[in-house]
Amino acid sequence: MFEKILIANRGEIAVRIIRACRAMGIQTVAVYSTADKHSLHVYLADESVCIGPPAARDSYLNIAAILSAAKGMGAQAIHPGYGFLSENSTFAKLCRDNDIVFIGPSPEVIDRMGNKSQARKTMMEAGVPVVPGTKDPVHTSDEALEVARGIGWPIMIKASSGGGGKGMRVSLDERDFAEQFSIAQRESVSAFGDNTMYLERCVMNPRHVEVQVIADTYGTVVALGERDCSVQRNHQKMIEESPSPVLTYEVRARMMDDAVRAAQAVGYTSAGTIEFLLDDQLNYYFMEMNTRIQVEHPVTEMVTGTDLVQEMIRVAAGDPLTFTQESITYRGHAIECRVNAEQPERGFLPSPGTISQMHLPGGNGVRVDTAAYDGYEVSPYYDSMIAKIIVHGRDRTEAIAKMRTALEEMVVVGVNTNLDFQYAILENDTFAAGTADTSFIERFLKGEV
Repeated sequence: MFEKILIANRGEIAVRIIRACRAMGIQTVAVYSTADKHSLHVYLADESVCIGPPAARDSYLNIAAILSAAKGMGAQAIHPGYGFLSENSTFAKLCRDNDIVFIGPSPEVIDRMGNKSQARKTMMEAGVPVVPGTKDPVHTSDEALEVARGIGWPIMIKASSGGGGKGMRVSLDERDFAEQFSIAQRESVSAFGDNTMYLERCVMNPRHVEVQVIADTYGTVVALGERDCSVQRNHQKMIEESPSPVLTYEVRARMMDDAVRAAQAVGYTSAGTIEFLLDDQLNYYFMEMNTRIQVEHPVTEMVTGTDLVQEMIRVAAGDPLTFTQESITYRGHAIECRVNAEQPERGFLPSPGTISQMHLPGGNGVRVDTAAYDGYEVSPYYDSMIAKIIVHGRDRTEAIAKMRTALEEMVVVGVNTNLDFQYAILENDTFAAGTADTSFIERFLKGEV
């Protein structure tokens, strides 16, 4: 087992990883930008190193500085968390070249699954259901239009290197196709430096359901159930829950089998997520694979009683998984709400500033993952999420009631938050009925649901 791990991240996920390492008796090294000098992860780690100024490109994305810090502090491994360098194959390869273990999949697998069109092709070959669309990437509007005519509208145009909703556009018919393709491709070039695109038949107003998988180096792949992430805005998730309120036992079993097949097809190791689109007939289609731990991983931990971060560390150290597929049991229902420093009434504008006072909810079945505290500075340089509230109940009704209570109890003074907005969603009849799809937030804001 490792003696020391460097965490190449910040905020609540860095705190989460530090706590997992502490429980395992592993020393930790925090890296931080000058803007994060007084962040909680810096205080909690055994050692810390400043790696640059506030801008992420000069600090948390500075590969040379992070590797230098790891070698200088004697860390045998690096956990990248999520975001930043977590799905950067170049970083994973440089870790390997410098005899530092990257706690995640191999750079070759990251490349294979990070390119969305290549991942789609791989899933087709593995027999995993995919939305009808291109098997090979397209590069020009004229080329794409010819392919689109064979698929049929509406068409989802996607960046092959995409993520976070960037480089994605929907074309409703042939008349708007060239314009939407051009917009998506420009976004892709700007965000990822890649003009490679692919096309899918657009599943209108689907649900977003993902399966958590984890695999060791001995060929064992385990699926730990699904998470329903349909409540999202601009492809950014807001509320996640497990299990999905709509899946039948039979569909869930097939989806988990396909998720395992997908991971096996690429020789996957570590924690990852197979993401599916689910239509109103409960047909599901592979969308993409996230080759990292995800923001919403606590939902799975709550219903399975596992610790995914500790398991990632064990796998990276060469140990087998501590559980099998047969030993995984599911208990009750879990929901996660992301608490952001933002102004929903003003188009969700970020609300940086100093938290002068904060009170966190608690009680049986309530978990809060956060790096914020009284006096904490919410920086304008990074993501606006300041906390995740996760609740567990005997069933979905109890979990919703616990989450409403937790949102009522949480107090944040000094910055605006989306607490009231989240509470309003929990009170909504469509959400309560479990019928919210990916169009829910848009319709909710218009007062249509």
